Amino acid sequence: MEALDNILNRVSSRELSLPHPSPEEMTVAYKAALRAPDHAWLRPSSFIEVKDDGLSKLSNIFEQYAISNPDIPGTTAIKYRDAPYRAPMIIILVNTFKEHPKVPAIEQKLSTAAAAQNIMLALNAMGYGAIWRTGKLAFNPFVAEALGLNESQEILGFLYIGTNTGKNKKVHDMEIDNFVTNL
Repeated sequence: MEALDNILNRVSSRELSLPHPSPEEMTVAYKAALRAPDHAWLRPSSFIEVKDDGLSKLSNIFEQYAISNPDIPGTTAIKYRDAPYRAPMIIILVNTFKEHPKVPAIEQKLSTAAAAQNIMLALNAMGYGAIWRTGKLAFNPFVAEALGLNESQEILGFLYIGTNTGKNKKVHDMEIDNFVTNL
């Protein structure tokens, strides 16, 4: 796939099934991730790969989070429990803040976000689908602690990955002038 076609035509895949990328394909995707901009080479990005039995473990963590929170209704708790099974593989995006006089926390988070985009583009080029999901399951200390993260680490989202089995969204042309101004 040509590089620009890959970028211009990538869309989030909502319906994902087996097969998921092989270990060799994921090595390429992680190498792409680590080419993201990274001021001072702090390497704030890391990834937790979830597949096979790991999906059940993640499901249990999500369910325990829901059970521990009385404000979450039962229907939402079931949705959380079932969430990991929407794809055969999930990559949990972890950002580890590293104190540095010239690199603020937000810049380190942006580096991890760029790493996530590189993973999705690499997988798209290999013929796989992905969707980046966030929300309450990503942005809470319960799930982070259950995954063994420390206080300097946070989850920036979940990349659900597999073979796209649904219909792709139509990629609409956008009027660039609506997004770009000149100074």
